[in-house]
Amino acid sequence: MKKLVLLFAAALMAVSVNAQTVEESKTFDNFYIGINGGVATKMTQNKWLGNLNPNAGLRIGRWFTPVFGLAAESNAYFSNKPYASTGTVVRLVNTSLLGTVNLSNWFGGYPGEPRAFEVVALYGLGWGHLFGNSDAYKGANGREAINHDNLTSKAGLDFTFNLGANKAWQIYVEPAVVWGLNDRGNVDALETNTHTADRHYDMGDYDHVEYNINKAMFQLNAGIVYKFGNSNGTHNFKIAQLRDQAEIDALNSTINDLRDQLSRKPKEVVKEVVKEVAAPVQEVKVENLVFVTFAQGKSALTKEAKKALDGVAEGKHVQIVGTASPEGSKEINDKLSQARADVVASYLKNKGVVVDEALGKGVQGTTSNRLAIVYVK
Repeated sequence: MKKLVLLFAAALMAVSVNAQTVEESKTFDNFYIGINGGVATKMTQNKWLGNLNPNAGLRIGRWFTPVFGLAAESNAYFSNKPYASTGTVVRLVNTSLLGTVNLSNWFGGYPGEPRAFEVVALYGLGWGHLFGNSDAYKGANGREAINHDNLTSKAGLDFTFNLGANKAWQIYVEPAVVWGLNDRGNVDALETNTHTADRHYDMGDYDHVEYNINKAMFQLNAGIVYKFGNSNGTHNFKIAQLRDQAEIDALNSTINDLRDQLSRKPKEVVKEVVKEVAAPVQEVKVENLVFVTFAQGKSALTKEAKKALDGVAEGKHVQIVGTASPEGSKEINDKLSQARADVVASYLKNKGVVVDEALGKGVQGTTSNRLAIVYVK
């Protein structure tokens, strides 16, 4: 078994330098789409949880930080209870722009990936459209219905459960209150006797804008969300490993010291890296090492990794070692590090490079170490 002490030391330095990169959210990162459905009931002048109004909707949103985001949602309501029938399948459509706040991340901090259970608050304004079929409204008074638009508002809490190894799926239960801010409320809307000449619907009349419990309904929905893949290789935010200038200077000093040792004692260093064989041993130099970095938990080659490997000439002999970061169990890290070594070996073999050895060494050291090192002989 060949010893790769020098490669590991250089790998640790490379990871430390690479960790300076700040993880940023690209334009199309952290988007999600979901569907939801449930029931709603009037808050007042109605039997509690009586006359339930089923609804279904679509939500599209984006998280700008692990705490704050925006979502657009539109829900269709199908039942006429407790109102008179509009003569349409869909009685009401409410479309809202909602601000979202992940309370778990706000108060508990973002741990690097979503928790299994989180609480999200949402609030926003919207537009409601009440459909009306004139034939359905014609009665003894001969009055036709008027389609009604009004300003709405919604506030609620999402009790969410993040699922899957990559936390790409989310299900949630959402209690919420929806207001018709300038609706006539319970004045005309509750009237169900369309055959009384002196009592009729007048959905075009607007009242003043207010948060009034008499103009509100309680809604209980459940939904499922899919979070699209991001440029960082995950479906969620990824914590950046930031370093200050003092750390960078210390790392550069360590690299320079290692180069000096290599130049002064090449034979001694080589013996620590590879076994003595009958054939002449090539001198190991830092410039003979190629570092390939990977995303956390991944073994796929990035464009940058392939570009670095393309610099290895056809016919060259190489020795590869894969490593993993301390997160996860030893069994998973051993498999992951071997997978990284294997994918690099496969790529180089297809280019005509001779792979002498490809080993996965699991976790090396105590810091982030998600890479494969290629020693070009």
